Amino acid sequence: MELRKDPITRSWVVTHDGAERPPRDAHDCPFCPGAKANPQVVGSMPSLSGGPWSTLAVVHPTPLFRIEGDPSRSGNGLYDIMRPVGAHELIVENPSHSRQLWEASDAEIAQFLKLVGHRIQDLKRDQRFKFITVSKDQGGVAGQEFEHPTSQITATTFVPRRVLYELRSSREYYEQKERCVFCDILGQEERQAIRMIETRGDYVAMCPYAPRVPYETWLLPRHHEPAFEREVLRRENLNDLASLLRRALRRITSITDAFHMVLHTLPNTVRTPDILGYWRTIEDDYHWHIEILPVLPGKAKSYRFKETYHTDVTPETAAARLRAAPAE
Repeated sequence: MELRKDPITRSWVVTHDGAERPPRDAHDCPFCPGAKANPQVVGSMPSLSGGPWSTLAVVHPTPLFRIEGDPSRSGNGLYDIMRPVGAHELIVENPSHSRQLWEASDAEIAQFLKLVGHRIQDLKRDQRFKFITVSKDQGGVAGQEFEHPTSQITATTFVPRRVLYELRSSREYYEQKERCVFCDILGQEERQAIRMIETRGDYVAMCPYAPRVPYETWLLPRHHEPAFEREVLRRENLNDLASLLRRALRRITSITDAFHMVLHTLPNTVRTPDILGYWRTIEDDYHWHIEILPVLPGKAKSYRFKETYHTDVTPETAAARLRAAPAE
């Protein structure tokens, strides 16, 4: 297994000739309390109802990235290659095998968010890791890996390409206007109120102006904060954010049962290379956010060889339909 860098797009790709994964026994889920399997636990939050735990962080049973060793970056002619050093963990969202995140209580979702914050904070202590993120693939067509409700955490020695685009654009906007582009977007969206889905306290759910897929939804804080882990670990009460996430997912699952969800947060600033200029103003120009990209049944992927995204639902229509969709 190795990491290879595309010299044109500058994307890093994990590649390997892997054996087929053995079939899992549906009656012996490794993440249910009392299971025969014994995953390596790296964090947990206490139960709110007398059970063994509320949410659990474990090492992925077949990780793409491994924490041991050095990346050993090298060249092969014009190509770059390195070992897939990093971390690959699972957040087991709750002890129940069949209760989805949007079916949990706000207090349980707050526990989930807190554990995510703790894991990001802990992984950022390792100077080798440049970026840590959390993602969730829900539904077979979205690549869901486990039946038990889980999200995945990855820590990598590189910053993913799309996040690099965001960082560079945010820095350039700040250099021109000395303002955060995300804060300006939020201000305009709240004034226009045509792509807004819901506001709960200090947090907003909205459809972005130029979506990549129909019903794409973003969750953002209304105040400026670049680091998700700082946000969730310094606040005693996360009920507004937990409620907004639960209600946003309920709205989306009323339209489709498949989606991708990903957290974009501040890269690791423990080590700040001089060659990457976006670190100079990153505390002022970046803004954490959660992106939810639904996968509609019967729809082909919107990103084709023509290299242009296409959606047949405008974000204004999508926001109106999501506002009307059941959230409880």
